[in-house]
Amino acid sequence: MNSPQEEWRRLDRRTVLVTALVMAGVAAGAGLPTALGLAGGMPLWEAFAWVLTGAALLIAAGAGVDYVRWRRTRYRIGLERAELHTGLLVVKRRSLARERIRSVDLAANPLLRVMGLVKVRIGTGEQSAGGESTLELDAVSRAEGERLRTELLARAARAPGTHREGVLAALDPSWIRYAPVSFVAPLLGGAAVGGVMQVSEWFGAQGEVIDWVGDRFQDTSILMMVVVLVAAAGAAGLVGALGLWIEMWWNYRLEREPGGTLRVRRGLFTARSISIEERRLRGVELVEPLGVRLFGAARVDAVATGLVEDEQARHGDLKVLLPAAPRDVAEEVAAQVLREPVAPTSAVRLTAHPLAARGRRLRRALTTVLLPVLVAAALGAWLTPVLLYIAAALAVVAVPVAVVLARDAYRNLGHGISGGYLVARSGTVRRATVALQRGGVIGWTLKQSSFQRRAGLLTLTATTAAGAGEYSVYDAGEDEGLSFAAEAVPGLLEPFLIRDHGACPGPRTAFGRVLNRRTG
Repeated sequence: MNSPQEEWRRLDRRTVLVTALVMAGVAAGAGLPTALGLAGGMPLWEAFAWVLTGAALLIAAGAGVDYVRWRRTRYRIGLERAELHTGLLVVKRRSLARERIRSVDLAANPLLRVMGLVKVRIGTGEQSAGGESTLELDAVSRAEGERLRTELLARAARAPGTHREGVLAALDPSWIRYAPVSFVAPLLGGAAVGGVMQVSEWFGAQGEVIDWVGDRFQDTSILMMVVVLVAAAGAAGLVGALGLWIEMWWNYRLEREPGGTLRVRRGLFTARSISIEERRLRGVELVEPLGVRLFGAARVDAVATGLVEDEQARHGDLKVLLPAAPRDVAEEVAAQVLREPVAPTSAVRLTAHPLAARGRRLRRALTTVLLPVLVAAALGAWLTPVLLYIAAALAVVAVPVAVVLARDAYRNLGHGISGGYLVARSGTVRRATVALQRGGVIGWTLKQSSFQRRAGLLTLTATTAAGAGEYSVYDAGEDEGLSFAAEAVPGLLEPFLIRDHGACPGPRTAFGRVLNRRTG
């Protein structure tokens, strides 16, 4: 129980002023075009008077509602529990046990930063409906947020060992060169084109926009027009990717604090502070999207329990410890984070997978490409020869690309054991190499389709309470895969194995007993 001497605290009073400023911005954005519209039927001063009156009422209403929220919200941090009471008509009383708290993250948008405030998010890292595993204080002073973070994450100090505390990595501005080669750039380029068309439709000018573009290219071939428009969209995506990278990663620092807490701080306009206890760290994942990998770079993600709490947090990049950086830098940061002399992802030579795995990837890639080619060819023979030309061009361009990607996907397959970690690698468009603590594996799922069975392959999936929850070794040789699983986590899979001590010793399994069966 909490001590009687512990006082309830309120949110910072300036949160009401923040709400009033936000409502003023909304009123200004909506009021100006409204006033200009009203000016057509009444004097300009009268139109602005009506708009200003409405804006004042809107600001007053918003600030008043937030004042009531501020008056009805209180929190306290006891020896055993963190509590939050809020609500007027429906009063909510929520509390979290101190020993279950796993994260205290701070965030401040530009307005909060100007006011010296932060939003504090306290979580247990458990999945729950309605955010019952989190307490959110919106907002408190920056000093109070730091006090709460330090107090709630205070743990007994760990022995420092051979790895340093303090700053493990800091921003190198040259890393921005990896932003344009990420998948964000083309997505933002497409979003820019879609945004222009959507806004023009709102104002009823979409036809004029299309006509204007057509006039610019009236003496140009269709191919050149497509090339120029794609280049323009690409340029817009490039600018957007650079801007997004600066906003997300400016002022980036990765630190190890006394007591065994990793802290990531980043953000230009919206500042974020994310804390991860080392005791809930189960490994790391080196992620190399294709464009980034071609330039010899990788990012580092944490494999830890309690990082994904709800839909909002799931898309907040809470697990990223290092943005895309040179591969040797990523390996060094991974080693420092795991307190290992060498990163497990590079300390072991991974076992290659059988050639049958390459054949599966080639067949899947060619099927994916040739199916639309055959459909276009069939429609072309029936409707118009133009589709035949499109099918031929698609085959000439897409088939070699599919073969190259399939062979690359096969080369990227691998698995191994490095000390206390099992390592698995897969992927081509997004290659990922995970180093997962063997003690963090709580089960194995073995899957074997009829095609895999004929090829002597199987897929092993390690189940864990951390990160994505499961990490797979795709299309490993049946005997090699079973030996790997049995060695990586001794005693977990043995009850399902049949050892053959004859001419070909090794683990066997009657897949009627093991297929799709979860152990642990």
